[in-house]
Amino acid sequence: MPEPAGLTALREVIEGPLREIADRFSRFLADGWPHQALVIFTRECTGRPRKVTGTRDITDKVTIAELEALKADVPPGRQVTTTATLGGAVRTVWAVQDPIGTLLVLVPRSSRARFPQPAPLAEVFGIVATSIRQQVTQASPDYLAESRAASSERARTIAEMAAAHETALVTVLTTLRSSRLDDHRARLAATDTASAALVALRSAQKTDLAQSEEPMHTAFARLRREIRQMLRHHDAQLDFAAPPKNGRPIPGEIAHAARAMTRTAVLTFTSQPELTRLRVAWSNDSTALHLDVRDQGSGSLDSAGLRLQLDGRAKTLGATVEIDALPGWGSHVAISVPFDPAGGRPDETLPSTLNRRELEVLRLVAQGQRNKTIAVALGITERTVKFHVTGLLKKLGVTSRGEAAALASSAGITGL
Repeated sequence: MPEPAGLTALREVIEGPLREIADRFSRFLADGWPHQALVIFTRECTGRPRKVTGTRDITDKVTIAELEALKADVPPGRQVTTTATLGGAVRTVWAVQDPIGTLLVLVPRSSRARFPQPAPLAEVFGIVATSIRQQVTQASPDYLAESRAASSERARTIAEMAAAHETALVTVLTTLRSSRLDDHRARLAATDTASAALVALRSAQKTDLAQSEEPMHTAFARLRREIRQMLRHHDAQLDFAAPPKNGRPIPGEIAHAARAMTRTAVLTFTSQPELTRLRVAWSNDSTALHLDVRDQGSGSLDSAGLRLQLDGRAKTLGATVEIDALPGWGSHVAISVPFDPAGGRPDETLPSTLNRRELEVLRLVAQGQRNKTIAVALGITERTVKFHVTGLLKKLGVTSRGEAAALASSAGITGL
């Protein structure tokens, strides 16, 4: 069982933004499980199924196929030491697969390293894996921001790589098919090889893009099943208006968010007395997905409460929310979620990437406070303070507390 200080640090791991959870978890495990690379693999996150940190010669080369193969060899709920191909090379790894299917892989600093004893890594990782799943299921703002950025970058990278590789392969094919070349059989063999590579490349591009997108009618069908199950004992008549089957695919994080926001609205509608009929519809135009929930009821919808629940996700996605409740006529909620994110602000400062606790630590560091004083001020241990200082220095891209303090000053976060 981890010590209280360890539990406090673990809480900090799961409280921060999802996009940085690999970094935070790596720092948490550094003393007990010395490693040079960490990978968390979960299909729950459509935008970034691999969450990595550590030696870039490993993490930059890790493939989904390698992780799927390793996952098949690790029993759920178990922690094992094994050898596996990771990042294009056979390595000793410590691996844990949580019962919900999330995989953790650590590459120890020594290839001969055995699993530390005692090593409750499976139990600790179970808490982290559950936190990841909850953020995805609830479509939290942190998850949406991380996933949307990842999906956009991923799609752009795939398209650029595919275009470059396709150009190269077409050039090779054109050359090899030239009648001016000798050795007919060699030319045919090379042509077949290059043709197969070109087909594989195009197939891989479509497959990878499909993993980060979901057909709109499929996403709605899943929502319909969830709502029917959720309201199976409610007397209200449920009507569903599905989007067209030929509608454009939508990014995975948009599908998660749309279902979460629709469910939130439906639950608020069902809290009204004498609700007899509820209609749920999705539609789209060229720029946005439109969610529509309305009833034929008393018009007593808790508009303020519902808006409070929807605002976090709406702001993250740039969505608009309109809520109308007319006594005696009924209530109506309309949400428009843009398919494409708005352009980021070029003048955003690095400290904006820090979570709440890191900002508190940075503010005190900028005031010249040492770790012991910071620990007393925030009610945490010195070890936890060190954990946060290491993390914020890495995020800010600096190597000293003085540099961090200077950035804090320029960002205006040094006040008492």
